[in-house]
Amino acid sequence: MSLRINHNVSSLNSLRNVIQNTNAQSKTMEKLSSGLKINRGADGPAQLQISENLRAQTAGLSQAIDNSETAVSLMQTAEAALDEVNRALVQARQVAVHAGNEGTNDPSMLAADQEEIRNIIEQVDRIASSTQYGHNNLLDGSRSGNGVATGDHLEFLSAGTEAHSSKPGGYNIIIQKAASRAVHSGSVALNQAIIDSGEQITISEGGRTVNFQTKKGTTVEQTLNDLSVAIKDAGLNLDVIRPYPPQTNSTAPQILTFRHKEFGKEHTFQVASNTPGLVSTRSNVPFLVENGVDVIGEIGGEQTIGRGQVLTGAPGAKTTEGIRVSYTGETAPVGGFAGTLTFSQNSLTFQVGANPHQFSEFSLRSMKTNDLGRGLKNDSGFASLREISVMNSEKAQDAMRIIDKAIQDVTSNRGELGAFQRNNLESNLNYLRIAHENAVSSESVIRDADIAEEMAKFTRDQIMVEASTSMLAQANQNSMAVLKLLQ
Repeated sequence: MSLRINHNVSSLNSLRNVIQNTNAQSKTMEKLSSGLKINRGADGPAQLQISENLRAQTAGLSQAIDNSETAVSLMQTAEAALDEVNRALVQARQVAVHAGNEGTNDPSMLAADQEEIRNIIEQVDRIASSTQYGHNNLLDGSRSGNGVATGDHLEFLSAGTEAHSSKPGGYNIIIQKAASRAVHSGSVALNQAIIDSGEQITISEGGRTVNFQTKKGTTVEQTLNDLSVAIKDAGLNLDVIRPYPPQTNSTAPQILTFRHKEFGKEHTFQVASNTPGLVSTRSNVPFLVENGVDVIGEIGGEQTIGRGQVLTGAPGAKTTEGIRVSYTGETAPVGGFAGTLTFSQNSLTFQVGANPHQFSEFSLRSMKTNDLGRGLKNDSGFASLREISVMNSEKAQDAMRIIDKAIQDVTSNRGELGAFQRNNLESNLNYLRIAHENAVSSESVIRDADIAEEMAKFTRDQIMVEASTSMLAQANQNSMAVLKLLQ
């Protein structure tokens, strides 16, 4: 055995082991106290980087879940308001149907009906103006695409979330072909002889049919008036076109001409007559009239879909998808240029994901009465729901049509809202919850400590610390033997 004084190598070796074991015990104690096996970069640089990224993703997913749940609440608020608007419109239609019963109504009853219509209109406008989520108005049109059309016969109707705001100068509106209505004229004039024979004229439109028979001795003029009344009473969307200038002779023969009230190729009707050529080519064989034409044009140089007098930006269009404008001109403008549309997108934006660009947009169209029921041709000249009147039977009939269009506008918006809530928000919520669960699980695997394993390590490290400490004491005792040699 060699004994040295200046350098106690055994002691140094024991000291080094004491330090190592103490550090190991300290790290194990840290893991046990924190519950994490990665507490600093030195514990695992790669694992720490992955874990921190997962932490950020988890926090983002958690917030996205809260965002989506809040968005669902907003949609439910809007849906409740739209349901109330729909109830009000159904009530207004009932009043209009009552007002249309002119045979039993007196002026005071019609005035009462009109007052009720006015109150309903005010109710709808109040709902549209006051429905809010927080400080955000939902149904006043401020949370949708807004546009201003400049040009004769042009009107902006609505837009979806896919449309982009226009650049300075707006979108050019090009009309290549104006919309037209289905119209049909006979080739044989209605005369007194045909009337006296008891002519049978059958007209069908929209699932409704009129079977009209002429009365012997009735003049041509009176027969045309009676036919017009029969068509109106049956609820057919057809007009009997009278000559212009009007005939001065009530018995003068006249060609029968019928025209659909609505524009576009989807609006058709059938006619038949006993006399060949009066309305149908062959006797008592229905003739289908389907010569209406949809408007054809472009918005901002992009393809559109025409339906009646309404142009809609086609699906997949780069900037104008979903923009709806109406062109009410009888003919296309010279050169095709009808005007411009200045459009700004102000739809609701929901951050429904944890990463950039993971958002959804939705437009809540205006439910104000001056924006409902627009774009429907009518004899009374009602431009929107706000203008309807039921003071006589003719106006009541047109009011019903405007109200039906308003109900269609509301239900269409409700359908879009419901589809967005179910397919974008609620479905996304399910995905987010699964993604959040998986992210938490992944981080747990990487970063969470196995308590049982760490406890076993701690016990081992504790034993090693005690053993190395004891050996350090023993190594220091060996140096004391040198003193015995010096005695």
